[in-house]
Amino acid sequence: MTAGHRESASLDEWHEFARAHPQLSALDAFIIDVNGNTLGKRLAIEDAHKAFTDGVLFSSCALFADVRGLGHNVQGMGGSDGDPDGTAQPLAGTLRSVPWARASTAQVLCSMRHITERQPLWFDPREVLEGVVAHCHAARIFPVVACELEFYLVDPRRTENGGIALATLPGKSGPPRRAANLSVDALEEASAFLNGVADAAREQGVPASGAVAEYGIGQYEINLRHASDPLLAADHAVLLKRIIKGVAQSMGMVATFMAKPFPRQTGSGLHVHVSIADSAGVNRFGLEGGEKILQEAIAGMQELMFDSLGLCAPSFNSYRRYLGSFVPTTKDWGHNNRAVAFRIPAAHGPGRRIEHRVAGADASPHLVVAAVLAALLHGMTHHLQPTNPIEGRNLSAADPALPNGLLAALERVEQSKLLAQYIPARYLALYSELKRKEYAAFIDELFSREYDFYL
Repeated sequence: MTAGHRESASLDEWHEFARAHPQLSALDAFIIDVNGNTLGKRLAIEDAHKAFTDGVLFSSCALFADVRGLGHNVQGMGGSDGDPDGTAQPLAGTLRSVPWARASTAQVLCSMRHITERQPLWFDPREVLEGVVAHCHAARIFPVVACELEFYLVDPRRTENGGIALATLPGKSGPPRRAANLSVDALEEASAFLNGVADAAREQGVPASGAVAEYGIGQYEINLRHASDPLLAADHAVLLKRIIKGVAQSMGMVATFMAKPFPRQTGSGLHVHVSIADSAGVNRFGLEGGEKILQEAIAGMQELMFDSLGLCAPSFNSYRRYLGSFVPTTKDWGHNNRAVAFRIPAAHGPGRRIEHRVAGADASPHLVVAAVLAALLHGMTHHLQPTNPIEGRNLSAADPALPNGLLAALERVEQSKLLAQYIPARYLALYSELKRKEYAAFIDELFSREYDFYL
């Protein structure tokens, strides 16, 4: 996958790929939406070449569909305007095989363009991140980014009360019954699945670097290697989620990236690791004077944490995660400390970096990375100073300024003049309106517990 892959794929690229894979029966052409989901069309192989000349036509409003793929006429788009098509244009270097598919299938990542002008659309999350990266580069700040994703493997069958249960791994007689944090035995038990993910990631050029058995029962984390192109790093996170879900489904399981799928288990996060390179690609945090700019970056993250929480926690379920352990509810930072929002891992020199631990695994990687980089840029360009680092476990209560739930967080996103310096205000308004309408659709039906409480 080429760095940034912003150029359109050529017909020659498709012909070369098709010749190397003569058994192909279909091509999945997709965009990445506001939720980090891949939406698009599956094309019959005899028609696939048209995508590389004319693009693929489908609703441009898919870019801001809700988590179910449904539109809400946000800002009068998708309903009042007749739901116009855009042109999904395949991107160079993103053609790959889909090893978990039942039939021989290829995939290509697309950029949604205006149907006549063929320019990228302002409400594409990839364009939002691209804009923040451009701000960084204009200030001679070159971020290097990697994402970590946590998830659970669950049974595709619902329980009698409509809930979920942990999946039974291939070759096992039942689901896991105890926590296995950092257990290599747990990784071996899941080896068929994890090897499938590793093989698919290798086939698709997604730089997965290793797996960990996480704190929750049946929970795992897969890391990605750092990329000097933040847009590519966010693309990697989305493509890895697609791989994990696809491989799990092929084995009769469901991989869920819900922030809090089980009330008494650890939530799942999207942790973003970031450093700053100089013009030669050397990590500035690890050089002389690096501690000063690292602390400026942290101070920016502290200042923007609550303004951007609605981007990092995009759903009703997201806020359940903040009730658990090792999930930040204050702006604290610290060295080698997982109890804080902004952790400095125990690495020196080239490995010196910040781990931003605020976001849930259900958030859009592109919007989270955009928020992280906006905060870093703000702190470095204004030479902000952070609070003192926290030593040991942070036992303080949640910060009183922490937005109390989704609606409060969305209001903060929409009204943030600071965040709007880096992410266009019209996008923040669109995002907030969409997520409020998604919440209204979700809350429209009664929960069974309401009868237990209020009947």
